[in-house]
Amino acid sequence: MADSVLRPVGGKAALAAPEATVQLIVFQLAGEDYGVRIEQVREVTATPEVARMPKTPAFIKGIVNLRGDIIAIIDLEERFGLMPAGRPLPERSYTIAVEAADYTIGLAVREVPRPLRLPAAAIEAAPEFLQDSGQRERYLEGIAKLPDGSVIIVLDMRKLLTPTEILRLPN
Repeated sequence: MADSVLRPVGGKAALAAPEATVQLIVFQLAGEDYGVRIEQVREVTATPEVARMPKTPAFIKGIVNLRGDIIAIIDLEERFGLMPAGRPLPERSYTIAVEAADYTIGLAVREVPRPLRLPAAAIEAAPEFLQDSGQRERYLEGIAKLPDGSVIIVLDMRKLLTPTEILRLPN
């Protein structure tokens, strides 16, 4: 009953509808917080050994065997142009395995991702000028405003890769 509030209605106490909440997995890219809805995350784990794949974009670091599934590992800092392309993954990194309709990919992050629950109303639609005009699909779900004034950029992992990029995934 933590999300419910008793409010008087017509002299009687009534149970108000609980506020809708969203749970995110939050991680940092180039010093900024990003999040994905937990429904899109299959698991978070230490990055297994990555096997490089020839003729893939620089932001695809290779493939891993994650519990029997071969998935591509992507460096979002490079994908978003936040860091120079071609950097090796650090000796210790974490993989957020995310699922979209047509693929499962691993996002390589350098710090331990953390869960965060917040009111759904805290996520506002991303302004149009923030969207990547080069993408056919828009991968920014919105911007979450936290009570301390900080923000989290919320990604829609189902729209992260273009159809051409999906076809180039090594799995």
